[in-house]
Amino acid sequence: MGLAAKLMIVKRSPIAGLGGFAAFDIKKGTRIIEYTGERISAKTAETRWTRNPRRMVLLFSVSSRTFIDAAVNGGPAKRINHSCQGNCEAQLTKRGRVFIVARRNIKAGEELTYDYHLELSPEDLARATELYPCHCGVPRCRGTLAALPRAARKHSITGAEEESIRARNVLAEIKLERV
Repeated sequence: MGLAAKLMIVKRSPIAGLGGFAAFDIKKGTRIIEYTGERISAKTAETRWTRNPRRMVLLFSVSSRTFIDAAVNGGPAKRINHSCQGNCEAQLTKRGRVFIVARRNIKAGEELTYDYHLELSPEDLARATELYPCHCGVPRCRGTLAALPRAARKHSITGAEEESIRARNVLAEIKLERV
């Protein structure tokens, strides 16, 4: 069992189903865990997304051609829930690996979260809060897992936050049935 597995435990979450929680205090910048699963093509990802509306689909965009589907051979990182003000972020390495990294110091027992910035079609984006509601409960919650266009956001974000959003890859974790 690697260091990452020791930093995170999985248990029932007040946000949704199961969640990842800090097993110990974690310092800002620490790589907590790698996001793993089956590496698939963009075409396969699209097929899984559209053909399995009732199945949990956990797709992480590594590039325009490659996705990681944590629903197939994925590790515990797939349990990290969304928050509009997450304490973690996803970082992509030059070798195409995805790590969940602490954005700030995190106390033992605190739930690990990050902003999924779910990318939706224009049709689905119009119904984002209905299709993919957010349950994070933070003061600046935008009400959805989706990455909203600037005009649709409940709260304005800074230029630095906007740049950070563009730099992150997308996690599309759809939990249609609560665990």
